[in-house]
Amino acid sequence: MSSDFLKGHPTLNTDRILDGRYEVGELIGRGGMADVYLGRDSRLGRAVAIKVLRPDLARDPLFQSRFRREAQAVAGLNHSAIVSVYDTGDQAPASGSPDEVRLPFIVMEYVSGRTLRDLIKSGDVTVDEAVDYTLGVLAALEYSHRSGIVHRDIKPANVMVTHDGHVKVMDFGIARAIADSAATMTQTQAVIGTAQYLSPEQARGETVDARSDLYSAACLLFEMLAGRPPFIGDSPVSVAYQHVREAPPKASSFNPEVTPALDSVLGHALTKDRNERYQNAHAFREALLAARAGTVDPHPTAATQAVPRQSVRSEPVPSDEPRTRAMARVLEGGPLTSISASDLDEEEDNSILPPSSRADGNPERSGRRRAWIITLFAAIALILAGGSIYAYNLVNQPPPPPAVASIPDVENMSQTDAINALLAEGFRAPVTEPQYSDTVEPGLAIGTEPEAGSTVELDSDITLLISQGPSAVQIPDTLPGMSEAQARDTLRLLGLQGGDTATANSPTVPEGRVIETKPGVGTSVQTGSTVDLVLSTGKVTVPNLVDTNVEEAKAYLADPAYGLGVEVEEVENSVVEPGTVTGQSAPAGSDVPQGSTITLTVAKAPEPSPSASPSSSASPSAPGNRRGGNG
Repeated sequence: MSSDFLKGHPTLNTDRILDGRYEVGELIGRGGMADVYLGRDSRLGRAVAIKVLRPDLARDPLFQSRFRREAQAVAGLNHSAIVSVYDTGDQAPASGSPDEVRLPFIVMEYVSGRTLRDLIKSGDVTVDEAVDYTLGVLAALEYSHRSGIVHRDIKPANVMVTHDGHVKVMDFGIARAIADSAATMTQTQAVIGTAQYLSPEQARGETVDARSDLYSAACLLFEMLAGRPPFIGDSPVSVAYQHVREAPPKASSFNPEVTPALDSVLGHALTKDRNERYQNAHAFREALLAARAGTVDPHPTAATQAVPRQSVRSEPVPSDEPRTRAMARVLEGGPLTSISASDLDEEEDNSILPPSSRADGNPERSGRRRAWIITLFAAIALILAGGSIYAYNLVNQPPPPPAVASIPDVENMSQTDAINALLAEGFRAPVTEPQYSDTVEPGLAIGTEPEAGSTVELDSDITLLISQGPSAVQIPDTLPGMSEAQARDTLRLLGLQGGDTATANSPTVPEGRVIETKPGVGTSVQTGSTVDLVLSTGKVTVPNLVDTNVEEAKAYLADPAYGLGVEVEEVENSVVEPGTVTGQSAPAGSDVPQGSTITLTVAKAPEPSPSASPSSSASPSAPGNRRGGNG
């Protein structure tokens, strides 16, 4: 991948970077379980493929288990014909909501090329290329089988061919360890894998092994050579039935360039009985290499051999022995049940008889002939009667006892581990049912119905009980002071639901933080109940302080119920008693931010007026004044 990768994706941002390392680019593939994106490892500067489990499947523990198993299976496989796994992790949901499940992802080697499915559809695969590609697949299988891993889903869509012709096997999503005795292909009464490439044992739901992968690889080779799978049908069930019951056609009947040697190899590899197939990938590869050199498979099977005709008796027949067509057929080794009435009627046609044995009026010979016919009819009747008795006994024999197993103890396991434990014993996937428990943590298994230790049939319905936590819970006193998101998360973890949100003024609780809950903290409520939240506005309502004493007003505002600061501004007032509040900077009943300062206007006594001077204050009754007044 060139350094121009980012230039072609200008919309990439930190929201599309996984684990702070992997830059997610365009969608390049989509499967039944996951989406695959082109990505770039910013730390190592290389292109990668990022496989992300689909959101609609991420909540299913079965798919999560299968997705993780793919990473675990391939992480230990280091082979040039197997797509490498570099890293794994969980992707936070795009919305960021804590309610959404995290999406597991796998970081893999990015392979530039085409899948075999695309090549087959385009008709671009020659016979030599088909052999080369199959040899590459078998090399990958030989390595994985030696490492103890069975792929279980070999098909054209899971094989990549690079631009230089190298093969890369991918998608070990349903791989299993060979040593896993419970690695059957049935799950919840369904067959895992792809119908056109299922081995007969997979279609029957039996335990799989390395030879099952080899059968699928043979189906892959057949399709590349013939342009179609060995078996096709209207439904997966009909195709699976053909894998179990019917012999495959020859690839050369669809492609005349297919040699008899390749037909022989395919016939051996597609044998129904796995014990009659190639027993390992190395043997299959050796046979393919020999077929390419023109050597026919030295180990033909019943599926590829022609049934030899039984030799006709060569000894002379006595002239007095009856020789109808029916008897001739019997003497030549033909079946008794295939004769017809015309075979027995020598009068209709006795031309096959020699002249010495024809009905020429010899009574003795005619009598012996009738005796032979009677004996023949008696033998047929005995055979038919015996066959009828055998068929009756076969149909009416008692069915075999059902397979049973003991239910394992799954208490306190995670839901995924509990399901895997049941599947490992051969049971079907259980039905999960939530249940309250005062002793088992939420999300863990309480037990099963029937209970652990019960011996039941493998196809029995089993219910897995998952704890929802206690049925009643106490509203914690830690909620006040939390943000709304924190409070809702705390309630959800306790099995409660965050309800409506209201606001109220508070002198101490910061804006947006919880003041109280309804019901209140410490109250015991049923699990699942709704708890309403009251959040702080970050403001305080100013009280009415006018006409109160200034000292009382100061104490009032300093009270923790208000927590407001005070400034005093004195104004002369000859009407109001000094020290009385006559005004306030914020009107009574208004809301102000927490810790605001309120300015109080306080009355004070007016300053006294200046005293009159002595000269201007002489008594009016003095004589001199009176004289001056009169003059």
